Amino acid sequence: MWNPFKKKKTNESDKKKDYPIIDISITELKHALHEYGMELPKEIPLSIVVKDDLSIDYQLLAPILKGIPRKNYYMSRETYDLFEEEDRQLAVDFDNVQRAVDTYVQQLDDLPVIHGDPYHKVSYHKLEKLNLLDYRPHAEFYITDEENLITNVRPR
Repeated sequence: MWNPFKKKKTNESDKKKDYPIIDISITELKHALHEYGMELPKEIPLSIVVKDDLSIDYQLLAPILKGIPRKNYYMSRETYDLFEEEDRQLAVDFDNVQRAVDTYVQQLDDLPVIHGDPYHKVSYHKLEKLNLLDYRPHAEFYITDEENLITNVRPR
């Protein structure tokens, strides 16, 4: 008897194609992420390619890259910045500081910057005072004019 609710059995190999392991640069990965993001429906954020450990789900990008990258790259869920394996902690710091900055702005309607700093350097002290940061990152962050996103590149 026909059952409209019965799921059609699919082969695991139908879902996951075996892709070769390839070497790619961070620039090639950025292009693939951009292309993948352009194909996503507007309501789905690009952060779906980021796993819990901030590594990138290469299975989603494999059809674009024509392979699985040999090297691990990491991506901030908050700012979409890409990092090489040796900079993984920086990706974690980006996420933690960006979330803290966003919460600070929401709560106080002010930027958590060092008073009088022309570069809008993030004040870890202000974030810690509101218990928004558990630790002080080694990197310095600055708040940009673009939607209060942070960067670790000092403005000129």
